[in-house]
Amino acid sequence: MTKKPESLFDMDFTKIMAEFKLPQVDVEALVAAQRKNIESLSTANRLALEGMQAVAKRNMEIMQATLADLTEAMKALAAAEAPQAKAAKQAELMKQTYEKAMQHIRELQDMIQKMSGEAMNVLNKRIAEALDEVKAMMEKAKA
Repeated sequence: MTKKPESLFDMDFTKIMAEFKLPQVDVEALVAAQRKNIESLSTANRLALEGMQAVAKRNMEIMQATLADLTEAMKALAAAEAPQAKAAKQAELMKQTYEKAMQHIRELQDMIQKMSGEAMNVLNKRIAEALDEVKAMMEKAKA
């Protein structure tokens, strides 16, 4: 008569698992795949961080230039004597400021889009490689 295990720890899992017909797993290939996954994530994160740092730096440069322009605009408005001249100068300055702001927004948007595209390309490439690796492992297990 076979002895019934008293607890979960008394069971021989290797015998139980041997009854299932599971394909052989190439542990080295799995470890290599995970290493590539981590490297890809690290690269994508680095690209995103560098991109965001560049955006922040450019944003600071824009802010400094805007403050310098504002100072010059105030001087120009103070120099205009007639109310009509001040109103015309103010309208001209507002138009220039708006156009520069739109230009800066487009520039920052392009920088962000480029950065995120580069990071996503790294991840997309790795996902495609990983799927090919899984397919190859499954074909190898069938053989």
